[in-house]
Amino acid sequence: MICPFCAHEVTKVLDKREGADGKTTRRRRACQKCGRRFTTFERVDTPDLLIIKKAGQRELFDRSKIRSGVIKACEKRPISAEAIEKIVDEVEVDLRSSGESEVSSKTVGEIVTKKLKVLDKIAYIRFASVYRQFADISDFERELANLSKKFKK
Repeated sequence: MICPFCAHEVTKVLDKREGADGKTTRRRRACQKCGRRFTTFERVDTPDLLIIKKAGQRELFDRSKIRSGVIKACEKRPISAEAIEKIVDEVEVDLRSSGESEVSSKTVGEIVTKKLKVLDKIAYIRFASVYRQFADISDFERELANLSKKFKK
């Protein structure tokens, strides 16, 4: 590690700690030439994940957009913030573990829909109505009928 103060190439690690999130490592270092101390952080470099929108444009994956949609679907439901964050985490893990660098927004929506269906049926219907663009009441009725059939089994 190069010293940020004198650009000397030899530094010594004085202390090493894992970050609170478990995804970073903090190292306290000292330069062997000037003696000044500094801190470095090490993180796993995750490749960019692009989302292909319906119209064909591409944008970087943004967790906050998924979180926002799930929060809206779960509004006024007895669902904890931890449960919502868990869904967002699981969706990101599913997308990144697919090995693809580009994923369609349709795929993202389907993953979120499946997760919400397990968590809360009302949140699922709310999210599905926006994601699948229900045009009228018959779309709701059809989805509710499908949901009812699955619970009777």
